[in-house]
Amino acid sequence: MMNNINSNGEKKSKWYHNLKFLFVGSLFGILFVKSEVVSWFRIQEMFRLQSFHMYGIIGSAVLVGLISVWIIKKFNVKTIHGEKITIAPKKFNKGQIYGGLIFGFGWALTGACPGPLFAQIGTGATVIVITLLSAIAGTWVYGYFRERLPH
Repeated sequence: MMNNINSNGEKKSKWYHNLKFLFVGSLFGILFVKSEVVSWFRIQEMFRLQSFHMYGIIGSAVLVGLISVWIIKKFNVKTIHGEKITIAPKKFNKGQIYGGLIFGFGWALTGACPGPLFAQIGTGATVIVITLLSAIAGTWVYGYFRERLPH
């Protein structure tokens, strides 16, 4: 019998086990499109304080996240493979303020954030490819200058 453990001691999966992620990602993309989360118009409405739509969606996501983390911690929930879920403590620093502002400005200017970029491209908004390439470039620039930035 073949051993399914790699050199790091992690279990290896067959390639087709990743199809579940493709399926869930596709459903998530459809949900984004149908709920208009990827709509440039809806994003602009949010930043102009003209509609509650996006705030309601974001607020619901935050609430679900809070409840989920509470349940994980309270009942010591494990992964489907039986591994313990640990949430590392985070330390606040001023770089998070700068990063949040840059992210928000980019979101307001482009009408896109990293989550729905692929869904926007999938709906035919091919101009978003420029935003995707810009996000990749920004990530690379951050990685290059990371040691010199305020953390």
